[in-house]
Order: sequence, then structure tokens, then C-alpha cells
Amino acid sequence: MAHFQRSIACFNAVPGLRSLRWLPVLAALAVMAAPVTAEAAPRGARAIRAYDGTWNVIFATTRGNCSSGYSVPFTVIGSRVSSAGGGRVSGSVSRAGVVAVRVSVGASRASGGGRLVGNYGAGSWRGIITGDYCSGTWQATRS
Repeated sequence: MAHFQRSIACFNAVPGLRSLRWLPVLAALAVMAAPVTAEAAPRGARAIRAYDGTWNVIFATTRGNCSSGYSVPFTVIGSRVSSAGGGRVSGSVSRAGVVAVRVSVGASRASGGGRLVGNYGAGSWRGIITGDYCSGTWQATRS
């Protein structure tokens, strides 16, 4: 401890260095306060990031004259949903996994909602596809 006291005394001896004597203490506090890994991030940040990745979504038509079985990739980053392939995709996913999406490709437009849980998701959609009103369900898996 005498050695530590002596080093602080050296800072006090030079007037310009007096304020620097707290630098080691502040550095130690900063290191202890900073998250070391992504696991140490705040709970809300982990919850939003829990859905990040590319999701393969398969659409099934239950009403209307639209083709069924289309597979479309979506990307989730944070709370935003976007296209991982063709078309315009916009949407959001909440911390609880509730998802709302709008898709447009040419004159076709659709919107949907549902829920993501872990690496899976499901929900419903509706829209006008090549001039026909259609609706159905969707299922998603994260790749």
C-alpha cells in the first residue's frame, strides 16, 4: 500500500497531474460497468435481437384464387422486418414476437400478422394478388 500512496503523491507533486490521479479509478469503474458479452446486454436489447436472422416464410391460400405454397425469405434485424429477396417488405416485430408485415410485388399487395417464437412463426395474411382478393396463413422457420 505504501507504493500506491507514493504514486498518488507523485501526481500531487506536479500541479497539472493532480486531476489525473483519479484516472486509474475511473478506468476500473468503466471496465466493471461495460458489458463484456452480448449476454450482458440489457434485457430489452436481448429480447429485440432474439428474432434476428433470415426467415423462410411459406404462404398458403385458404380463400381466393391465388397460388399457394410460395416461399419468400424475410430478414429481421432488431425490431425491423425487411426483404431478403425480391419485392418490397416492411414491418416490425415486438419484444414478445408479435409481427406485422406489408409486402408489395408489382401490382400485388398483401399484409399479414402473427407471432414468432424461437425459430418458428405462424400467422395469417390477406391481400390482392394479381387482381384477386385472397387470404390465408403463413408459417416461418429461421435459417
